[in-house]
Amino acid sequence: MTLYTRSGRARPQGGGFELAVWYLVRLTGLALFVLALAHFSVLHFIYDPAIQNADFIISKRWSSMFIRAIDWLFLMSVLVHAFLGMRTVVDDYVRGRPRIALTMGLYLLAFVLFALGTIVVATMRLSGAAG
Repeated sequence: MTLYTRSGRARPQGGGFELAVWYLVRLTGLALFVLALAHFSVLHFIYDPAIQNADFIISKRWSSMFIRAIDWLFLMSVLVHAFLGMRTVVDDYVRGRPRIALTMGLYLLAFVLFALGTIVVATMRLSGAAG
């Protein structure tokens, strides 16, 4: 059976981790489409881009935990989609020990970026007050 189709990588046979990754890449791609359109709409149609600066983000946008959650979901969708895509590229083009090292390095980098992104979104002050 062919591993690739005209529309991309074929769905893995059986189940397990590879099938979960295959579905997760597709789900995060769909989520990114919806979240990117929502993000663009809010920042360009609902609010005037001319008034947006760091104080605007802190005082207006991120004063809502709902908006923070949406931004965090957007960030995490980008991370998961990008790193699973890079995992596929490494899996396709690298063999042997370098493949294992690159894959583990990707997972480590993804974990660090996940933690840093979560810390930033979770700990940013809710008010625009300086100090």
